[in-house]
Amino acid sequence: MLDFILNYVVWDPSPAVFSGFERLRWYSLLFALGFIISQQFMVYFFRKEGQDENLVDKLTIYMVLATIIGARLGHVLFYEPEKYLSNPIDILKVWEGGLASHGAAIAILFALWLYSKRTPGQSYLWVVDRIVIVTAMTGAMIRVGNLMNSEIGGKDTGTDSGFVFAYDTEDILNTLKVPIESIEAYKPEDRSGELQGNGVVPVNFDLKINKGNFSKEDLSSILERDIKYALTQFSSSKEYLAEPVESPLNFEISEQPDGYLVTVKTFGRAKYPTQIYEAASYFVIFLVLLGLWAKYKARLPEGLLLGLFLISVFGMRFVWEFLKEVQVDFEQSMQFNMGQLLSIPLVIIGVILVARALKNGIKPEKS
Repeated sequence: MLDFILNYVVWDPSPAVFSGFERLRWYSLLFALGFIISQQFMVYFFRKEGQDENLVDKLTIYMVLATIIGARLGHVLFYEPEKYLSNPIDILKVWEGGLASHGAAIAILFALWLYSKRTPGQSYLWVVDRIVIVTAMTGAMIRVGNLMNSEIGGKDTGTDSGFVFAYDTEDILNTLKVPIESIEAYKPEDRSGELQGNGVVPVNFDLKINKGNFSKEDLSSILERDIKYALTQFSSSKEYLAEPVESPLNFEISEQPDGYLVTVKTFGRAKYPTQIYEAASYFVIFLVLLGLWAKYKARLPEGLLLGLFLISVFGMRFVWEFLKEVQVDFEQSMQFNMGQLLSIPLVIIGVILVARALKNGIKPEKS
């Protein structure tokens, strides 16, 4: 942890949970676990407040459908309407990415209205006040999934602290036309003298390569050309690395009994790990909301937890967006990006709900 605070981290975990089984990804696993754990919390809430626990299954269906459909349509309508409306079938390709939390929030609020209309004995605000507690927790888990995917990262820090996201570059290097056994990116301790305090930091890539029919000289000429291209010409390499374009590739090849070890010495860009900032924020919000419910339960004025959730989650989202990379091209010229603009009305609604709830006050204990 101290190393992270004072220096940089090279981040390159595989998005897949298990090697060789690429379909199960950390993002999908954490997304699903968020719903499973949330369901158990809701069962507990219902039990403690004398509600029918069997209704949680019905509520979960509304939540799952609203989250997936809302997040997808939110991305389509808010960020890339021209792309998807010209190819509507692509809207269904959720596995290709493209989910917006603001769309999910709006859809969840609507779905819970439908649920409460069909569920006697549970008011809309009573249901939403309990749902937002577990939504904050699920949001934290989803952001950890984004971190494991090395996506939705931050801007350059401009200092030697931050994360260098190296997985995309490893993925590119794996396409080289040489028999690569493994690739590992890491922070080289012996290059600390190359730190300049400007956010461009030393990064090494170790490539283990089978000998095959390659001589050391042939391999050297192939790698010098192909690795240089991979480190400088791909969009992800330009975003996450700072390999000098004009200078020769800095690399070493050492012969080993079972092949070659190629060490490529390059530079990365230290980025803000905004996924961690958001995940930590949402988890703290979850704990605060859970603590308020645990203390007051049914005595809470309706709408208070929802209001606090909207203010804190989307207020923090507004702040963290200043540190994030621009997600789509049209945001380049905007003072506030789409995520920030969509957060403002939700925060305002939250303020209104909290003011209304505080006016009503905490309900007296039943004698």
